[in-house]
Amino acid sequence: MEVLLEKNSPTLASLKVTLTKDDYQPKVDKSIKDYSKRVNLKGFRPGKVPSHVIQRMYGKSILVDEVNSLLSNAVSTYIRENKLQVVGDPIPNREKAEEANWDKPGDFEFSYDLGVATDFEVNLSEIPAVKRYSIETDEKELSKTVDSLRERFSDSTHPEVSELGDMIFGELKQESTEFTTRTAIPTKQVAEENQAKFLGLKKDDVVTFDIQNTFADQAAIAHVTGKKKEDIGELSGDFTLIVEDITRSAPAEVNQEFFDKVLGPGIADSEEIFNEKVTEVINGNYERETEALLRRDLETALIDSIQIDLPGDFLKDWLERTNEGKFTREQIEEQFEDFQKSLKLSLIKNKIADSQGVKVEYPEILEFTKQMVRGQFGMYGDDDSMGDTIDRVAQGYLADKERDNYSQIFNQVFDNKIIDIVRSQVATDEQTIDVAEFEKLAKGEVA
Repeated sequence: MEVLLEKNSPTLASLKVTLTKDDYQPKVDKSIKDYSKRVNLKGFRPGKVPSHVIQRMYGKSILVDEVNSLLSNAVSTYIRENKLQVVGDPIPNREKAEEANWDKPGDFEFSYDLGVATDFEVNLSEIPAVKRYSIETDEKELSKTVDSLRERFSDSTHPEVSELGDMIFGELKQESTEFTTRTAIPTKQVAEENQAKFLGLKKDDVVTFDIQNTFADQAAIAHVTGKKKEDIGELSGDFTLIVEDITRSAPAEVNQEFFDKVLGPGIADSEEIFNEKVTEVINGNYERETEALLRRDLETALIDSIQIDLPGDFLKDWLERTNEGKFTREQIEEQFEDFQKSLKLSLIKNKIADSQGVKVEYPEILEFTKQMVRGQFGMYGDDDSMGDTIDRVAQGYLADKERDNYSQIFNQVFDNKIIDIVRSQVATDEQTIDVAEFEKLAKGEVA
């Protein structure tokens, strides 16, 4: 067997594979013998079919299978051993394949077109410093968060007379169509010019309104009527609501009950301690968000700082062919820039992994999954008695081959290891910013 690489350009190559009869015939002969032992043919005892009969009936297909298997192994082995930065899949040259004479087998020559990335080096010390942001929680942010928590843990009352912001419960009818349902109308979803109709209502009051002209948007109509959005166009005319109840939400009082609901029993016994704990939570949330932004910026710095050329047209053709009509050429063109960035980042990460000897073992994957499951259990995840349950759930999650959970977790653990290496070697420029500026940065609105 002979395998030769010919570079046609920095990003395109041809891999020629020549097979002699000595390469494939022993494998073909072995397969024929195996067939003769397994196949059942009328007139022959099981396992006693003569080889020449198998050759006559199945010889050509066996030859094709064995040659294809040799070719596949030869191509993948050559790429692996020579550490070629192949992108996309090797594409068989159809003309060469059609020249093969399967009826009079001798030497075979096949050719594969390869897309390759240009050679590159990763020197993390040369990557420019990446900004790392810190967000300080001020009184305004604390107050905003506490107000939001008070709304989330609000108390409900049932006033006698409705006001703006109340929820009005009752029976909704339209006699002409015999439509009837029990519903809840949020007064905030009523268009401003129609809100007066729903204020000052009491139990057993009746209010009549045009279903299409009363609410702020179609989603509100769907909510009130219980209809699907696509069906509300069929509704028209006046509807009546017979009021049965009014519910009003009032922000929770800042007291011990509120502290316990938010943080858990006994965590805070004063407003001062409560505010300290909430500030810690806010800071922890922002720390996770700034870490996610730093990760994104580190990956961007790698892509921007390391020059890698890719075979653009080759990859576009490959994407169009492998997706079998799922995407048009126009769609591929539109998304190709993002695809290139993702591919370059993957090549860079693999290069770092090779140079640093990064490996991902099953115990690491299992521990990562257990931490993920522990987080889903919330406060119960910290209970020692839950250990066996968490371990069982984690192993079951990884065993789900249909969703390919194992590969997804493997990639997350791998990425975390690579980013840790990058973080340890790329300088950071520490900056403190306010929440509004950070939110713009996270959305990519400012440089």
